[in-house]
Amino acid sequence: MSLPSTYLAATVPSPQSPTTLTTKPLPTPSTNQVLIKITATAVNPVDWKMRDYNFYLTEYPAILGSDASGTIAAVGPNVSTFTPGDRVFFQGIIGNYAASTFQQYCVMPAELVSKTPSNISDEQAAGISLASVAVVTGMYDSTGHGITPAPWAEGGSEAGKGKAIAILGGASSVGQYAIQFARLSGFTRIITTASVVHKGHLEGLGAHVVLDRKVAKAQDFVDAAGEVPISYVFDAISMKETQVLGVEIAKKSKGTAKAVVTVLGAEKEAEELGKEGDQQVEIRPILGIGASPKLRHISEPMVKALGGEDGWIAKGLFVPNRVRVVPGGLGAVEEALKTNKEGVSGEKVVFRPNESA
Repeated sequence: MSLPSTYLAATVPSPQSPTTLTTKPLPTPSTNQVLIKITATAVNPVDWKMRDYNFYLTEYPAILGSDASGTIAAVGPNVSTFTPGDRVFFQGIIGNYAASTFQQYCVMPAELVSKTPSNISDEQAAGISLASVAVVTGMYDSTGHGITPAPWAEGGSEAGKGKAIAILGGASSVGQYAIQFARLSGFTRIITTASVVHKGHLEGLGAHVVLDRKVAKAQDFVDAAGEVPISYVFDAISMKETQVLGVEIAKKSKGTAKAVVTVLGAEKEAEELGKEGDQQVEIRPILGIGASPKLRHISEPMVKALGGEDGWIAKGLFVPNRVRVVPGGLGAVEEALKTNKEGVSGEKVVFRPNESA
Protein backbone atom coordinates (compact mmCIF):
# COMPACT_ATOMS: atom_id res chain seq x y z
CA MET A 1 0.00 0.00 0.00
CA SER A 2 1.45 3.34 -1.08
CA LEU A 3 1.36 5.80 1.81
CA PRO A 4 1.20 9.60 1.67
CA SER A 5 3.54 11.76 3.71
CA THR A 6 0.67 13.86 5.05
CA TYR A 7 -3.06 13.51 5.65
CA LEU A 8 -6.08 15.65 6.63
CA ALA A 9 -7.66 15.91 10.06
CA ALA A 10 -10.77 17.79 11.18
CA THR A 11 -9.43 19.76 14.11
CA VAL A 12 -11.14 21.89 16.75
CA PRO A 13 -8.77 24.88 16.89
CA SER A 14 -10.07 26.37 20.14
CA PRO A 15 -12.76 25.63 22.76
CA GLN A 16 -16.29 25.37 21.33
CA SER A 17 -15.22 26.36 17.83
CA PRO A 18 -16.18 24.70 14.50
CA THR A 19 -13.78 22.20 13.00
CA THR A 20 -11.25 23.16 10.36
CA LEU A 21 -9.24 20.91 8.03
CA THR A 22 -5.59 20.64 8.98
CA THR A 23 -2.69 18.88 7.24
CA LYS A 24 -0.69 16.57 9.51
CA PRO A 25 2.42 14.41 8.96
CA LEU A 26 1.68 10.70 8.64
CA PRO A 27 2.76 8.87 11.82
CA THR A 28 4.76 5.66 11.94
CA PRO A 29 3.25 2.92 14.16
CA SER A 30 5.36 2.03 17.18
CA THR A 31 6.16 -1.46 18.46
CA ASN A 32 2.65 -2.82 19.11
CA GLN A 33 0.63 -0.34 17.07
CA VAL A 34 -1.09 -0.38 13.70
CA LEU A 35 -1.57 2.55 11.33
CA ILE A 36 -5.15 2.63 10.02
CA LYS A 37 -6.54 4.42 6.98
CA ILE A 38 -9.99 5.38 8.22
CA THR A 39 -12.76 4.40 5.84
CA ALA A 40 -15.76 5.38 7.96
CA THR A 41 -16.26 6.95 11.34
CA ALA A 42 -19.40 7.09 13.43
CA VAL A 43 -20.64 10.10 15.35
CA ASN A 44 -21.69 9.69 18.98
CA PRO A 45 -23.19 12.21 21.43
CA VAL A 46 -19.87 12.33 23.29
CA ASP A 47 -18.28 13.97 20.23
CA TRP A 48 -20.39 17.12 20.14
CA LYS A 49 -20.58 17.23 23.94
CA MET A 50 -16.78 17.26 24.13
CA ARG A 51 -16.66 20.19 21.75
CA ASP A 52 -19.68 22.11 23.08
CA TYR A 53 -18.89 21.68 26.78
CA ASN A 54 -15.10 21.48 26.56
CA PHE A 55 -14.51 18.23 28.44
CA TYR A 56 -11.89 15.54 27.77
CA LEU A 57 -10.13 18.08 25.54
CA THR A 58 -6.98 19.03 27.42
CA GLU A 59 -5.18 20.92 24.68
CA TYR A 60 -5.88 22.52 21.31
CA PRO A 61 -6.10 22.04 18.42
CA ALA A 62 -8.12 18.95 19.29
CA ILE A 63 -9.42 16.03 17.25
CA LEU A 64 -12.75 14.34 17.98
CA GLY A 65 -14.05 10.88 17.13
CA SER A 66 -13.63 7.46 18.73
CA ASP A 67 -15.62 4.96 16.68
CA ALA A 68 -14.42 3.87 13.24
CA SER A 69 -13.48 1.32 10.62
CA GLY A 70 -10.76 1.25 7.98
CA THR A 71 -7.89 -0.72 6.52
CA ILE A 72 -4.48 -1.49 7.98
CA ALA A 73 -1.92 0.76 6.29
CA ALA A 74 1.19 -0.32 8.24
CA VAL A 75 2.08 -2.37 11.31
CA GLY A 76 4.60 -1.98 14.10
CA PRO A 77 7.59 -4.34 14.44
CA ASN A 78 5.93 -6.64 16.99
CA VAL A 79 2.51 -6.91 15.32
CA SER A 80 1.79 -10.30 13.73
CA THR A 81 -2.01 -10.34 13.88
CA PHE A 82 -2.57 -7.88 11.03
CA THR A 83 -1.13 -7.18 7.60
CA PRO A 84 -1.57 -4.11 5.38
CA GLY A 85 -4.90 -4.23 3.58
CA ASP A 86 -6.83 -5.97 6.39
CA ARG A 87 -10.24 -4.44 7.02
CA VAL A 88 -10.71 -3.49 10.68
CA PHE A 89 -12.95 -1.69 13.15
CA PHE A 90 -12.12 -0.22 16.56
CA GLN A 91 -12.85 2.21 19.36
CA GLY A 92 -10.48 5.16 19.13
CA ILE A 93 -9.08 6.67 22.29
CA ILE A 94 -10.81 9.80 23.61
CA GLY A 95 -8.32 12.59 24.30
CA ASN A 96 -5.51 10.79 22.43
CA TYR A 97 -5.52 12.75 19.18
CA ALA A 98 -3.26 10.31 17.33
CA ALA A 99 -5.91 7.64 18.04
CA SER A 100 -8.96 9.82 17.32
CA THR A 101 -11.09 9.15 14.25
CA PHE A 102 -12.23 12.43 12.67
CA GLN A 103 -9.18 12.24 10.43
CA GLN A 104 -7.92 10.20 7.49
CA TYR A 105 -5.37 8.10 9.41
CA CYS A 106 -4.80 7.13 13.04
CA VAL A 107 -2.64 4.77 15.11
CA MET A 108 -4.05 2.20 17.52
CA PRO A 109 -2.81 -0.55 19.86
CA ALA A 110 -3.19 -3.71 17.77
CA GLU A 111 -4.85 -5.66 20.58
CA LEU A 112 -7.82 -3.23 20.58
CA VAL A 113 -8.60 -3.66 16.89
CA SER A 114 -11.07 -6.16 15.39
CA LYS A 115 -10.97 -7.65 11.91
CA THR A 116 -14.05 -6.67 9.89
CA PRO A 117 -15.83 -9.79 8.59
CA SER A 118 -16.85 -9.93 4.94
CA ASN A 119 -20.60 -9.95 5.67
CA ILE A 120 -20.75 -6.29 6.79
CA SER A 121 -19.75 -2.98 5.21
CA ASP A 122 -17.19 -0.54 6.58
CA GLU A 123 -20.03 1.87 7.32
CA GLN A 124 -21.77 -0.74 9.47
CA ALA A 125 -18.51 -1.67 11.18
CA ALA A 126 -17.77 1.96 12.05
CA GLY A 127 -20.52 2.13 14.67
CA ILE A 128 -19.86 -1.08 16.58
CA SER A 129 -17.02 -0.52 19.01
CA LEU A 130 -17.80 2.46 21.23
CA ALA A 131 -21.35 1.41 22.11
CA SER A 132 -20.28 -2.23 22.53
CA VAL A 133 -17.56 -1.27 25.00
CA ALA A 134 -20.13 0.77 26.93
CA VAL A 135 -22.41 -2.27 27.09
CA VAL A 136 -19.77 -4.79 28.17
CA THR A 137 -18.51 -2.33 30.79
CA GLY A 138 -22.02 -1.88 32.14
CA MET A 139 -22.88 -5.56 32.10
CA TYR A 140 -19.66 -7.45 32.85
CA ASP A 141 -17.22 -5.10 34.62
CA SER A 142 -17.37 -4.59 38.37
CA THR A 143 -18.07 -0.88 37.86
CA GLY A 144 -21.35 -1.97 36.26
CA HIS A 145 -23.42 -5.04 37.04
CA GLY A 146 -20.45 -7.40 37.14
CA ILE A 147 -22.27 -10.31 35.48
CA THR A 148 -20.02 -13.36 35.28
CA PRO A 149 -18.93 -15.14 33.26
CA ALA A 150 -19.02 -12.90 30.18
CA PRO A 151 -20.41 -14.51 27.00
CA TRP A 152 -16.96 -15.05 25.44
CA ALA A 153 -15.89 -17.13 28.45
CA GLU A 154 -16.77 -20.72 29.27
CA GLY A 155 -20.30 -20.89 30.65
CA GLY A 156 -21.02 -17.30 29.65
CA SER A 157 -23.92 -18.24 27.41
CA GLU A 158 -25.88 -19.32 30.50
CA ALA A 159 -25.02 -16.46 32.86
CA GLY A 160 -28.52 -15.00 32.48
CA LYS A 161 -30.42 -18.27 32.69
CA GLY A 162 -33.45 -17.98 34.95
CA LYS A 163 -33.10 -14.18 35.12
CA ALA A 164 -34.65 -11.15 33.45
CA ILE A 165 -32.97 -7.90 32.43
CA ALA A 166 -34.68 -4.55 31.82
CA ILE A 167 -33.04 -2.39 29.13
CA LEU A 168 -34.32 1.16 28.85
CA GLY A 169 -33.92 2.68 25.38
CA GLY A 170 -33.65 -0.43 23.24
CA ALA A 171 -33.57 1.44 19.90
CA SER A 172 -30.53 3.52 20.85
CA SER A 173 -27.10 2.42 19.67
CA VAL A 174 -26.19 1.23 23.15
CA GLY A 175 -29.62 -0.28 23.67
CA GLN A 176 -29.49 -2.44 20.54
CA TYR A 177 -26.14 -3.85 21.58
CA ALA A 178 -27.29 -4.35 25.18
CA ILE A 179 -30.16 -6.49 23.89
CA GLN A 180 -27.75 -8.61 21.86
CA PHE A 181 -25.24 -9.09 24.65
CA ALA A 182 -28.12 -10.03 26.96
CA ARG A 183 -29.16 -12.65 24.40
CA LEU A 184 -25.57 -13.91 24.13
CA SER A 185 -25.55 -14.17 27.93
CA GLY A 186 -28.65 -16.38 27.80
CA PHE A 187 -31.12 -14.21 29.71
CA THR A 188 -34.48 -15.89 30.05
CA ARG A 189 -36.37 -12.61 29.64
CA ILE A 190 -35.08 -9.46 27.90
CA ILE A 191 -37.50 -6.57 28.31
CA THR A 192 -36.91 -3.21 26.69
CA THR A 193 -38.57 0.07 25.76
CA ALA A 194 -38.72 1.79 22.37
CA SER A 195 -41.04 3.54 19.97
CA VAL A 196 -43.51 1.04 18.55
CA VAL A 197 -41.98 1.41 15.07
CA HIS A 198 -38.84 -0.40 16.29
CA LYS A 199 -40.65 -3.33 17.93
CA GLY A 200 -40.05 -5.89 15.17
CA HIS A 201 -36.39 -4.98 14.73
CA LEU A 202 -35.63 -5.24 18.45
CA GLU A 203 -37.43 -8.56 18.73
CA GLY A 204 -35.22 -9.75 15.89
CA LEU A 205 -32.16 -8.77 17.93
CA GLY A 206 -33.33 -10.80 20.89
CA ALA A 207 -35.80 -8.76 22.96
CA HIS A 208 -38.65 -10.89 24.32
CA VAL A 209 -40.87 -7.93 25.15
CA VAL A 210 -40.76 -4.40 23.68
CA LEU A 211 -42.79 -1.91 25.69
CA ASP A 212 -43.91 1.45 24.30
CA ARG A 213 -41.42 3.93 25.76
CA LYS A 214 -44.09 6.66 25.90
CA VAL A 215 -46.35 4.84 28.34
CA ALA A 216 -44.32 2.04 29.97
CA LYS A 217 -44.40 1.95 33.78
CA ALA A 218 -42.37 -0.09 36.24
CA GLN A 219 -45.21 -2.55 36.81
CA ASP A 220 -45.30 -3.27 33.07
CA PHE A 221 -41.74 -4.62 33.31
CA VAL A 222 -42.63 -6.80 36.27
CA ASP A 223 -45.69 -8.12 34.47
CA ALA A 224 -43.63 -8.80 31.32
CA ALA A 225 -41.07 -10.74 33.36
CA GLY A 226 -43.74 -12.94 34.92
CA GLU A 227 -42.25 -15.45 37.33
CA VAL A 228 -38.70 -14.60 36.23
CA PRO A 229 -37.00 -12.12 38.61
CA ILE A 230 -35.66 -8.89 37.11
CA SER A 231 -32.05 -9.09 38.26
CA TYR A 232 -30.52 -6.21 36.30
CA VAL A 233 -31.55 -2.79 34.97
CA PHE A 234 -29.51 -1.17 32.20
CA ASP A 235 -30.42 2.42 31.24
CA ALA A 236 -29.11 3.12 27.73
CA ILE A 237 -30.66 6.62 27.72
CA SER A 238 -29.84 7.79 31.26
CA MET A 239 -31.93 10.96 31.44
CA LYS A 240 -33.71 11.82 34.68
CA GLU A 241 -36.96 10.18 33.61
CA THR A 242 -35.36 6.90 32.61
CA GLN A 243 -33.14 6.74 35.69
CA VAL A 244 -36.19 7.23 37.92
CA LEU A 245 -38.07 4.54 35.98
CA GLY A 246 -35.06 2.26 36.34
CA VAL A 247 -35.08 2.67 40.12
CA GLU A 248 -38.82 2.01 40.22
CA ILE A 249 -38.33 -1.19 38.22
CA ALA A 250 -35.53 -2.33 40.53
CA LYS A 251 -37.65 -1.68 43.62
CA LYS A 252 -40.43 -3.86 42.18
CA SER A 253 -37.99 -6.61 41.24
CA LYS A 254 -38.63 -8.91 44.21
CA GLY A 255 -35.43 -7.69 45.83
CA THR A 256 -33.04 -9.02 43.19
CA ALA A 257 -32.02 -5.84 41.32
CA LYS A 258 -29.62 -3.75 43.38
CA ALA A 259 -28.47 -1.14 40.85
CA VAL A 260 -29.38 0.79 37.73
CA VAL A 261 -26.41 1.03 35.36
CA THR A 262 -26.33 4.30 33.41
CA VAL A 263 -24.19 5.66 30.58
CA LEU A 264 -24.44 9.24 31.89
CA GLY A 265 -24.00 10.74 35.35
CA ALA A 266 -26.41 9.94 38.15
CA GLU A 267 -29.49 12.17 38.47
CA LYS A 268 -30.15 13.45 41.99
CA GLU A 269 -33.87 12.59 41.94
CA ALA A 270 -33.12 9.00 40.96
CA GLU A 271 -30.39 8.69 43.61
CA GLU A 272 -32.73 9.95 46.31
CA LEU A 273 -35.50 7.59 45.24
CA GLY A 274 -33.03 4.72 45.33
CA LYS A 275 -32.24 5.44 48.98
CA GLU A 276 -35.88 5.36 50.09
CA GLY A 277 -37.42 2.38 51.85
CA ASP A 278 -35.90 -0.93 52.81
CA GLN A 279 -34.60 -1.87 49.37
CA GLN A 280 -31.65 0.32 48.39
CA VAL A 281 -31.03 0.80 44.66
CA GLU A 282 -27.77 2.37 43.51
CA ILE A 283 -27.34 4.51 40.40
CA ARG A 284 -24.12 3.22 38.86
CA PRO A 285 -22.70 5.35 35.99
CA ILE A 286 -20.07 3.64 33.85
CA LEU A 287 -17.37 4.96 31.53
CA GLY A 288 -16.62 2.63 28.65
CA ILE A 289 -13.15 3.50 27.39
CA GLY A 290 -11.75 0.22 26.14
CA ALA A 291 -8.16 1.45 26.11
CA SER A 292 -8.25 1.99 29.88
CA PRO A 293 -5.93 -0.53 31.61
CA LYS A 294 -8.75 -1.34 34.04
CA LEU A 295 -11.04 -2.40 31.20
CA ARG A 296 -8.62 -4.40 29.08
CA HIS A 297 -9.91 -7.61 30.71
CA ILE A 298 -13.20 -7.10 28.84
CA SER A 299 -12.29 -4.93 25.84
CA GLU A 300 -9.61 -7.26 24.46
CA PRO A 301 -11.68 -10.47 24.53
CA MET A 302 -14.70 -8.56 23.20
CA VAL A 303 -12.63 -7.41 20.20
CA LYS A 304 -11.72 -11.03 19.42
CA ALA A 305 -15.24 -12.39 19.95
CA LEU A 306 -16.91 -9.87 17.63
CA GLY A 307 -14.51 -9.75 14.70
CA GLY A 308 -13.00 -12.03 12.09
CA GLU A 309 -14.55 -14.62 9.85
CA ASP A 310 -15.30 -16.93 12.81
CA GLY A 311 -16.60 -14.27 15.22
CA TRP A 312 -20.11 -13.41 16.34
CA ILE A 313 -20.74 -10.92 13.53
CA ALA A 314 -19.69 -13.33 10.79
CA LYS A 315 -21.90 -16.04 12.32
CA GLY A 316 -24.91 -13.72 12.44
CA LEU A 317 -24.97 -13.71 16.23
CA PHE A 318 -24.35 -9.95 16.47
CA VAL A 319 -25.87 -7.37 14.12
CA PRO A 320 -24.42 -3.85 13.70
CA ASN A 321 -26.65 -0.80 14.03
CA ARG A 322 -28.32 0.51 10.91
CA VAL A 323 -26.47 3.54 9.55
CA ARG A 324 -27.22 6.95 8.11
CA VAL A 325 -24.30 8.08 5.94
CA VAL A 326 -23.60 11.82 5.65
CA PRO A 327 -21.71 12.39 2.38
CA GLY A 328 -18.90 14.88 1.90
CA GLY A 329 -15.79 13.40 3.49
CA LEU A 330 -14.12 15.37 6.27
CA GLY A 331 -16.08 18.39 5.10
CA ALA A 332 -19.18 16.65 6.45
CA VAL A 333 -18.06 16.75 10.09
CA GLU A 334 -20.24 19.70 11.11
CA GLU A 335 -23.30 18.30 9.33
CA ALA A 336 -22.75 14.89 10.91
CA LEU A 337 -22.39 16.40 14.40
CA LYS A 338 -25.53 18.48 13.84
CA THR A 339 -27.50 15.46 12.66
CA ASN A 340 -26.52 13.45 15.73
CA LYS A 341 -27.23 16.35 18.09
CA GLU A 342 -30.70 16.90 16.63
CA GLY A 343 -31.46 13.25 17.27
CA VAL A 344 -31.70 10.05 15.28
CA SER A 345 -33.75 6.97 16.09
CA GLY A 346 -32.51 3.45 15.52
CA GLU A 347 -29.57 4.59 13.34
CA LYS A 348 -25.89 5.48 13.64
CA VAL A 349 -24.64 8.64 11.90
CA VAL A 350 -21.53 7.88 9.83
CA PHE A 351 -19.26 9.80 7.46
CA ARG A 352 -16.22 8.79 5.40
CA PRO A 353 -13.02 10.79 6.15
CA ASN A 354 -11.25 9.71 2.95
CA GLU A 355 -14.23 10.39 0.70
CA SER A 356 -13.85 13.34 -1.70
CA ALA A 357 -15.95 16.34 -0.68
